[in-house]
Amino acid sequence: KPFCIVGLPPSDLTIHKMILTQCAVCATELGLSLGKKCGRCSTRYCGAACQVQHWKEGGHDTLCKKIKRAGGAEQYNANTKYSEAVAVAAEACADDTRGQTCYICTQALHWKTREGLVRMCACRGTAGFAHVSCLAEQAKILVAEAKENNLRAKDKNERWARWHTCGLCEQQYHSVVACALGWACWKTYLGRPEGDSYRQSAMQQLGSGLSAAGHHEEALSVREAELAMLRRLGAPEHHILCTQSNLANTYAAVGRDEEALPMRREVYSGRLNLNGEEHGETLSAANNYAFSLLDLQRFEEARSLLRKMIPVARRTLGESKRLTLLLRWNYAKTLCLDTGATFDDIREAVTTLEETERTARRVLGGAHPLTVDIEGNLRNARIMLRAREGDVEPLRAAVEAMAPGDAQ
Repeated sequence: KPFCIVGLPPSDLTIHKMILTQCAVCATELGLSLGKKCGRCSTRYCGAACQVQHWKEGGHDTLCKKIKRAGGAEQYNANTKYSEAVAVAAEACADDTRGQTCYICTQALHWKTREGLVRMCACRGTAGFAHVSCLAEQAKILVAEAKENNLRAKDKNERWARWHTCGLCEQQYHSVVACALGWACWKTYLGRPEGDSYRQSAMQQLGSGLSAAGHHEEALSVREAELAMLRRLGAPEHHILCTQSNLANTYAAVGRDEEALPMRREVYSGRLNLNGEEHGETLSAANNYAFSLLDLQRFEEARSLLRKMIPVARRTLGESKRLTLLLRWNYAKTLCLDTGATFDDIREAVTTLEETERTARRVLGGAHPLTVDIEGNLRNARIMLRAREGDVEPLRAAVEAMAPGDAQ
């Protein structure tokens, strides 16, 4: 998205936009390659008329040099959004981190940025507290070392994981911390050539971080730009499938379920052909496809798919992996939400949710969003089970309170 809108004062020009894909004046869609740029700071326009108007009326004359010094329009925007995201994350974690120190730099306040601590993973006790800046610097160094030493792809991927996964508990960061790290990753690599693999991965990480914090509309603009870029560059099929999967997840998150379903079906079919049934990406695609079927109340289709894939996930991934938990959670919901569900169906759903909740609490911790959602669904499923023999009001309330399933 553009980093400015005509009519906003110069100080507000970067506040509400993500990556820069539109004319800074008229918002004409430019993708990642069309239009022209300011020769000094690379602010993007659809043509000369908008560029002149922005200089004379939009405040660009006062911001141009400042944007250039920051590294250009895209870098300036990313730096600003990163700072905002770090402040939000530190504030959200303030109660949990009070009196603690960063496990990386050992300080309470960051020596340079003066930012507070964060922790949104599965660490318990006094472990896992850190500054976003320290986490980002650690990831940056590990990735650079992997490239310099020409490590194997598997080792490079493990090091890249520091951009989204805690190095102590090995669980992914969530919510606003994931968002802040997404911006940290994007601002680190966005200056690389468009075809650079690290830049492409950073764009993907930004979209994931925005989604994790609930900024789905913003994530949508990133996902759509990423897919258009990969198709233009002729990226390998597995990259296209991964980006389509992320885009479909975002379509579902903003309520565009009819667009999400065929894309998820296409991704699932593509993964089966490319990777086979037991691959983690295929299992993830199956979960996402089932999620769309569930969301559109096509319960029997979703159950059939999940009954097929859950044993595969248990065998290849294990009971404690997040994806296995998601598959079992969504299966339980196909039973609870179906108006034709029998007493035995509801009882099976309760048993499944009880087992899944215990595993999620042990692996992810009680405060993790997935654990919290499963617990809520378990409470409602128990109400539904009791209500089958009596009052229908608790049953109706429980069905209405059921949260949506989750996509990978």
